[in-house]
Amino acid sequence: MTIKKIAFTLPLAAALLATAAVAPASAAHRGPWHSAWGASPQAPAHTSWYANWSEAGFGRESVRQVIRVGAEGSEVRVRLTNAYGKTPLRLTGATVARTAGGAAVQPDSVRTVRFGGAQSVTVPAGRELSSDPVALPVKAFEQLTVTFYFDRPTGPATFHNVAMSLSYKASGDHRRDAAADAFAAGPPSFSWYYLAGVDVKNSRPGGAGKAVVAFGDSLTDGFGATPGADRRYPDELAKRLAADGRSRPVLNAGIGGNKVLSDSECFGASALDRFRRDALGRPDVGTVILLEGTNDIVMPDSPAPDHCTAGSPRVTAEEITAGYRELVREAHARGVRVIGATIPPFHGSAYWTERGEDVRTAVNDWIRTSGAYDGVVDFDRVLAAPADPQRPKEVKIKEEYASALDHLHMNDAGYKAMADAVDLNSL
Repeated sequence: MTIKKIAFTLPLAAALLATAAVAPASAAHRGPWHSAWGASPQAPAHTSWYANWSEAGFGRESVRQVIRVGAEGSEVRVRLTNAYGKTPLRLTGATVARTAGGAAVQPDSVRTVRFGGAQSVTVPAGRELSSDPVALPVKAFEQLTVTFYFDRPTGPATFHNVAMSLSYKASGDHRRDAAADAFAAGPPSFSWYYLAGVDVKNSRPGGAGKAVVAFGDSLTDGFGATPGADRRYPDELAKRLAADGRSRPVLNAGIGGNKVLSDSECFGASALDRFRRDALGRPDVGTVILLEGTNDIVMPDSPAPDHCTAGSPRVTAEEITAGYRELVREAHARGVRVIGATIPPFHGSAYWTERGEDVRTAVNDWIRTSGAYDGVVDFDRVLAAPADPQRPKEVKIKEEYASALDHLHMNDAGYKAMADAVDLNSL
């Protein structure tokens, strides 16, 4: 079967070519180094999710970003990305510190981040660089703050739109400020910028264990969860693994609005394009949980199409599952396990149609019965409310799990239910 694959814009196509030049992640994961946090990069865009700073970029500004690491270590490394930049990115300097709430950091934890011994570094267009080791011991589930300072205009910024965490900016160089005062002048952003990942050095036998990559769309990104609380389903899954005595980092490779088959200028390269980079490009990955397909189904039926959703092609269940097969083949060729996740209900959202429900049902039946995966997690059955026998297609998310925003995404309880549904032995 021919897999339908559509590129939306020429600028996006150029950006995707740049992505292919990203430095191999293996260069950042030798010996005792392990992935502890990551975010999938996106091309600069104005999206309908949140206002962001990606198109304007930065100049003579400090950008302070909060993340949570998923593994302990005696040292850390910061990964800087210019994956979608069209010109070299000049970073004047950076720091990393333990978070003290909001834009504040713990004063005694502030460390300078260096690249090849220098505070400043230039990242070529389309590339990613790892910093030198930074002597900052961290614990699993500890929040860190990374602060970048740019003394010249960056141009449009490679970013990650739906961070579900706050980032802050300030005029001038405030990378070593412990207080949040300088960052309070304007509203924060719900996105991350130029930040691809954080690695930790763990010298214990066995290290942090093979990472799990949660790959998908906004249901993986955590849209609808409490911002800043780290309650996305990958976060909750990492907590379960730790509580069960088998701690492993769970890396979030979700992109809000992402699709299996089609690129989008707003919602990132398709899963077919980015899977090798965002899931398999981390050499310490052992398992991928694949949850994607909702947007392929619903976007063509958007009741109010905008520049992000207009022109989305209608696709069949067979086309979506052919895309899944390709991703599974790629993972297995790298020795990586794949857990297939069924697509949750979306009746009650503005995007529901009977056609879309038929496609979702067929896709989920294939996930459960095809045997293509190394395991299956049935999010659909865990999250679905009992159907009305008179209207069997009108399946909704259980009220206690549905986000009040749209009945398409989950709330904190819903994302926890998703994490609880994963068989830890399948990982």
